[in-house]
Amino acid sequence: MSGRTRLTLAAWAASLMAAGALLPLVKPATWIFTAALLLALQSGTGMLCRRVPLARPVTVAAQLLVGVVALTVVFAREQALLGFLPGPLAVQRVAELFRLGAQDVSTYAIPAPDTEGIRLMLVSGVLAIGLLVDVLAVTFRRAAPAGLPLLALYSVAAGLSGGGAGRLWFVLAAAGYLLLLLAEGRDRLSAWGRVFGGSQRSSRSGSLVGSAGSSFAPVRTGRRIGAVAMGTALVVPLVLPGFSGGLLGDGGGGPGQGSGGGGTIAAVNPLVSLQDNLRQPEDFEVLRYRTNALDNSGLYLRLVALDQFDGTSWKSSVRPIEAVPKSLPWPDGLAQSVRTSEVTSNFVASEGYDQKWLPMPFPAARVDIEGRWRFEPAGRMLVGDDKQSTKGVRYQVTSLDVQPTGEQLAQAGPAPERLREEYTKVPGSLPADVKSTALEVTKGARNDYERAVRLQDWFAEDGGFRYDVDVTSGTGTEAISRFLRDKEGFCIHFSFSMAAMARTLGIPARVAVGFMPGTNQSDGSVSVGIRDAHAWPELYFEGAGWTRFEPTPSRGFTPTYTREAAPTAGPTGPAQPSQSASAQPSAAPSASESCPPEMRRLRECGQDPAAAADASSGGGTDVLKVAGWSLAALLVLALPLVPLLWRTRVRARRLAPAAGPLAVWREIGDTAWDYGVEPDDAQTPRRTAERIVRAGELRGEAAAAVHRVAGAVEEALYAPSPRAVAGLGREAERVRAGFHAAASRGVRLRALLAPRSAVRLRWAASAHWTTLTSRTPTLKPFR
Repeated sequence: MSGRTRLTLAAWAASLMAAGALLPLVKPATWIFTAALLLALQSGTGMLCRRVPLARPVTVAAQLLVGVVALTVVFAREQALLGFLPGPLAVQRVAELFRLGAQDVSTYAIPAPDTEGIRLMLVSGVLAIGLLVDVLAVTFRRAAPAGLPLLALYSVAAGLSGGGAGRLWFVLAAAGYLLLLLAEGRDRLSAWGRVFGGSQRSSRSGSLVGSAGSSFAPVRTGRRIGAVAMGTALVVPLVLPGFSGGLLGDGGGGPGQGSGGGGTIAAVNPLVSLQDNLRQPEDFEVLRYRTNALDNSGLYLRLVALDQFDGTSWKSSVRPIEAVPKSLPWPDGLAQSVRTSEVTSNFVASEGYDQKWLPMPFPAARVDIEGRWRFEPAGRMLVGDDKQSTKGVRYQVTSLDVQPTGEQLAQAGPAPERLREEYTKVPGSLPADVKSTALEVTKGARNDYERAVRLQDWFAEDGGFRYDVDVTSGTGTEAISRFLRDKEGFCIHFSFSMAAMARTLGIPARVAVGFMPGTNQSDGSVSVGIRDAHAWPELYFEGAGWTRFEPTPSRGFTPTYTREAAPTAGPTGPAQPSQSASAQPSAAPSASESCPPEMRRLRECGQDPAAAADASSGGGTDVLKVAGWSLAALLVLALPLVPLLWRTRVRARRLAPAAGPLAVWREIGDTAWDYGVEPDDAQTPRRTAERIVRAGELRGEAAAAVHRVAGAVEEALYAPSPRAVAGLGREAERVRAGFHAAASRGVRLRALLAPRSAVRLRWAASAHWTTLTSRTPTLKPFR
């Protein structure tokens, strides 16, 4: 392989390794395969142009042209001229995808869905960086400056992830850059020849090695410099005060990125981190409370109200905040005729729970808390001021348990015009099928209350929707339409879809984000975990104020006032905690047709035939997939053991009873090498034996065994009729035992798990590769 080819491959690999920092930002990360293929085409074009050879500007232009054509074929083939030329329509298509991609980036949390716009931005960015790296490192032979675009690529990933790109990705990007530097150094060194003295290893299989230290001094020096640089970048930020995260720190901004098996939750908008919280592999407690409520099933802990809907997402309005009053104002729209009762709850937040909004039952009447907190009246939220957060805070909340009846909600008058105008806004870009579906679902309803209940029951029970936290409903203004068509999602999709549909019907609506009531503990307290994170719609009814609804199937608790209008053939049981999305189907007998909707919603009526069919078709364990993943895991775990296994096999072969003195002598040489005595094939067996004994500090039988084997080797090499010598294998074992006794614990472990002589594996692979490539015809430059 020529130096230019090796350098091209190193530039391609370095670009992809730096692009690895972008992988956690998008799920699924299949875009990296597209980027790798297109980057290979672009790099291959440069390699061919340099072999012709063409002028440097022409080479760069050819690479750029191939990159543009490749992007056109992948992302705008239908609009391209002849299916691959970037004409005006293709340019418009790509520009539109870039616009949608930028919109998706600003809309979605990390990891964002793999939309076409985001995929185009990622792939084109990797191609641009890869072209810069190839031009600098290969075309202009300046590998060191090529680190700047690689650093830019990593910095973009770190910035988008809030500084939490992770140590693994930094190490991977740094390793790619070092690989590029080593490839360039090897290419430059090969142009001068081996001017650094020292014996070289023989190309013959099994030959001993000369002074490896002097043979590869430049390469080894480069590796040491790179290792020191990487170690400094990893270690120094951890020991400096005030920089515990450093360049590689997690930033405390991601769920599950903490200690103690939990982590922190920090997000500007709780909606952003909600899906990540629900996907946590292990649940952990965010807060604990005690309450005097007789039934806490309706005690949802509300963080924030999202009242602005732009067609793609729900956001909080920017409103003035004020000092927390001793008693909070009376809730908007709540009449004295509606039954209420006061509930007092005492909360203790976890040290790992870091959030700027305070979780409280809604509507709160009084809040006793220390610290710098501010009150936002419209959403009735408490917001931390000047870096104040919920981390470890203790507080008491007196809230109102509002208990309207279905009749009161059905007889509610119109909302105030100001409130109605603000909370029924929908963008003009909202697809028409959202409103038409809402009208169809609520057809025949006599009032807003019945419309709201029908929407809730359609999502939760009658519409065939499925709860799945791993689902994304799409992007842009078509998000709700896709969700209504695919009928699968999690609480965000159900809550914002019901709120949007309610607005199209003229019902004031918003989305609340917070936590479900939690799990009762044996000591009387209630534990709220990260997987209790939830979103639900709040609809306004004059006389009852902002009222909670629960459209998400298999999650939360349906409010009692929405069950009064549901037709039932029997009494409705008390509200019970819902099963998790991953719970197994009940083994109870099938429910009758008269099973109440609330019990069907909570999976208390057994499994219906449709659910059974779904479970039987896709609910079983994929044996092949499990076996494949298990095999892959075993291979990964076994990879570090390859040197140990190879060394054990070679030792057994060399020390077999039929082996001769030369094989035993090679084993003694490799044993000495494993324990730090480098081989030198320039010495005679006798001199080599003296050096091994002296450098290895061997004594007694071990030293005598080295000399006895050396004598047998000399006789085998030089005697006219060498005598057969028995027991040489035992001599080699004595030498190994002597090295083991004289070495420190670290040297022993190194000799066992990572023997230096295992480098012969790499040499053998390199020799095979050289033999293979020498048989492959190379392209001659055009004349």
